[in-house]
Amino acid sequence: MPKTKVTSKFQVTIPKEVREKVGIRAGEVVIVESVSDEEIVVRRFRRVKDPLKILIGKTPSLRHVPVEELEEKAEMR
Repeated sequence: MPKTKVTSKFQVTIPKEVREKVGIRAGEVVIVESVSDEEIVVRRFRRVKDPLKILIGKTPSLRHVPVEELEEKAEMR
């Protein structure tokens, strides 16, 4: 199991063999979570190529929502 040190600025280097195994690149965003007092998990924050497909789905909705209705609901928040 690869080991790494925490720097004085609390930075951690992901070991080369782990980076290569998961294909992580410089500049990617990761999520760091504490699992317990002794465990920390680093997860890749997946970026989606086409976020609109995720938000609206693969097939367009047949329901038409007027802009006025959307604005009204947004103002109610």
